[in-house]
Amino acid sequence: MKFDPIVPGKRVRGSKTGRPLVAALDLLGRRGALRILWELRSGDAQTFRALQSVAEISPATLNTRLRELRAAGLVELADGYRLTKLGKKLGPALQPLAAWTELWADSLTPRSR
Repeated sequence: MKFDPIVPGKRVRGSKTGRPLVAALDLLGRRGALRILWELRSGDAQTFRALQSVAEISPATLNTRLRELRAAGLVELADGYRLTKLGKKLGPALQPLAAWTELWADSLTPRSR
């Protein structure tokens, strides 16, 4: 099976041209991808087995996601899996989205009277 990395400039789901935002959304929207990145946020290297126990995805899916995240330059394998410098910058980049989701959730929650 041929591995085709998800990177800007290459065709991805939702974009024939691989616009960077769409490529990132495609990669991060895949099953388990954000959970893997979340588990690696501490900076400590994690083994495959440790990630599998918390990510709650099959070994095959975890292997595929780790391969995709490594090809995208977000994760590296060095004494276990860890975030790259670029991967570490994703957390702060997602903070505005996290803030928006709180507003969104509040807007859909019935107000107490």
